[in-house]
Amino acid sequence: MTPSISIVIPFYNEEEAARGVIEEVLRANPGAEVLAVDDGSSDRTWDIISGADGVTAIRFPENRGQSAAMFAGLRHASRPVCVLMDGDGQNDPADIPKLVAALGPGADVACGYRATRRDTPSRRWASKWANRIRCLVIKDGVRDTGCSLKAFPREAVDHLVPFNGMHRFLPALFLRAGLTIVEVPVNHRNRFAGTSKYSNLDRAIRGLYDLFGVQWLLHRKVPFDVAEVKKPAKKVTNHETPGDEKRP
Repeated sequence: MTPSISIVIPFYNEEEAARGVIEEVLRANPGAEVLAVDDGSSDRTWDIISGADGVTAIRFPENRGQSAAMFAGLRHASRPVCVLMDGDGQNDPADIPKLVAALGPGADVACGYRATRRDTPSRRWASKWANRIRCLVIKDGVRDTGCSLKAFPREAVDHLVPFNGMHRFLPALFLRAGLTIVEVPVNHRNRFAGTSKYSNLDRAIRGLYDLFGVQWLLHRKVPFDVAEVKKPAKKVTNHETPGDEKRP
């Protein structure tokens, strides 16, 4: 199953964690396509990921945000199933096969939720209320959209609308496209190294701003699925009759 997946990992100034994260991902998921995206880091992150064996490294010339990095990786993914995870080591790559195995009839998208959080009490409290408010407004029904571990078919990427903050609303966008979601408990760990790039206040301000924009988008987004496609029949010239091309 592992060779059929593409794992997208965004990194931003994670020189202390990047090597360990990539090595662990490769050990836990042998044969997978790993796409490491450097979101315009100012440290040695690019040198580390671009020098890693068996990894497709993608680099932004400037910092564009986690959503942009994730979307860039997804656009370059080539395997049937895409998996997202964070680059700070808090996601456990050993959970990826469990997410992928959850896909199937009645489950187009598998979203991980952190069964036991390893964050500070203030961060857990902020996440709890953010999830409640989000569910109340856009009704995506997902308990932990802040968990980056998600798995879905590569075709589902066509339903995403790239914008800064998209990664927090992937379940809502998938539901709007008619996809079904299953939630899977996953492990949550302390960071490998380094510090978080977000504060609770920063998350709250961005989250509220994005929330109402996404609410508008979900009401206005146009579905593009079709019931049937009929291609034109091959034109027959005067000097041949139908079926001539099949004769020896």
